[in-house]
Amino acid sequence: MSTHLSRLSLALAVSAAALIPGTAQATDGYFLNGTGAKAKGAGGVEIAMPQDALAISVNPAAATELGHRLDVGVEIFVPDRGARISGNQAGLDGDYSGNGSNPFILPEGAYVRPLSDKVSVGISVNGNGGMNTHYKANPFASFGATGPAGVNLRQIMISPTVAVEFAEGHSIGVSPLFVIQSFELHGAQPFAAYSQEPAKVSNNGADWTTGAGVRVGYLGSVGDNVKIGAFYQSKVWSGRFDDYAGLFAEGGDFDIPASWGVGASVKASDRLTVGADYKRIEYAGVQSVGNTLAPLFEGVPFGADGGPGFGWRDIDVWKVGAVYQASPALTLRAGYGRSDNPVPQSQTLLNVFAPGVVRGHYTLGATVGLADDVELTGYVMRAPTQTVRGSGSIPMPFGGGEADVHLAETAVGLSFGFIL
Repeated sequence: MSTHLSRLSLALAVSAAALIPGTAQATDGYFLNGTGAKAKGAGGVEIAMPQDALAISVNPAAATELGHRLDVGVEIFVPDRGARISGNQAGLDGDYSGNGSNPFILPEGAYVRPLSDKVSVGISVNGNGGMNTHYKANPFASFGATGPAGVNLRQIMISPTVAVEFAEGHSIGVSPLFVIQSFELHGAQPFAAYSQEPAKVSNNGADWTTGAGVRVGYLGSVGDNVKIGAFYQSKVWSGRFDDYAGLFAEGGDFDIPASWGVGASVKASDRLTVGADYKRIEYAGVQSVGNTLAPLFEGVPFGADGGPGFGWRDIDVWKVGAVYQASPALTLRAGYGRSDNPVPQSQTLLNVFAPGVVRGHYTLGATVGLADDVELTGYVMRAPTQTVRGSGSIPMPFGGGEADVHLAETAVGLSFGFIL
């Protein structure tokens, strides 16, 4: 028991500490497209198809299905992001690469333990996606911006979990959510002229804050071969980024949007399981994310209640995945995820800093049993380039023209699973 606890403490502590330097992962907007190496290999499907301990970070009810296990993984993530500005009368035209920071090495970990036949507990630590750009050539230099430009948003989610099987084959779970997040913006000095607090817009270093919310879930069996599941994650209410109170609406407020989803999986044969998830992410419910740029030209400055934001809209996300047991020691996976684009064509100017516009994710994965109680899982992911071409995106007070933004993503990951 002491060996298990030491292994757990070390793994989760390393995961939390390693997430702090920088967070950017394969994303639906800036939410994760999946958690845990097994789900990531199967397109991110896991609401009703739990495979490892990280499943509790999506559906806490999954804890009753997972036994006693510890999973610790790492991902190497390489995004390709940038922008093209054209037709601008203020000198912004050009092609700009936001890839000054690459690659990212990102850990995650989770532990689940049954307390009885009906009750299980667990904890997970993972990054909640992220936004990161670093333009060595500043797209806003003609406005008077100096130095490189970019943003770095980091969110670390810590989710203790308890799940109860309230009837045979049917469980509910709950996870209080604790979030540590950080934000930094540099190279956006000209926008300070449009802020209610000009000194708190750009180049103030990394500001940190904490927040809390709750996630609840259900997982049930329908007959012997079908599982259904659902989850709801509340808005995560966070403290304000005081150093960026002149940028984000409501004086630096940056809550994490609410989300919810449903899923199903079917054991099609002794070897093949297929699953599908649907998820809704409510980006528009957070002013700093969902407000458009329009309030600026109605007399509402950056940082004010109702002030300008990134203009992200709510999105729908669909995922399908398959798991094939090729042999007792080898499991194969494949999947695909598709999400709406959160960035409207009219809102691409500010999203030069945050082009979270990828839509499709293709994934492959496999697990190899190394021993009776140890397994190694790997996966690859590719999200092809998605471009959002601006339409009425640069207001005439900024010189007019259009800003086009693009993003592509590539990731490989490995995870060790310990059956305890």
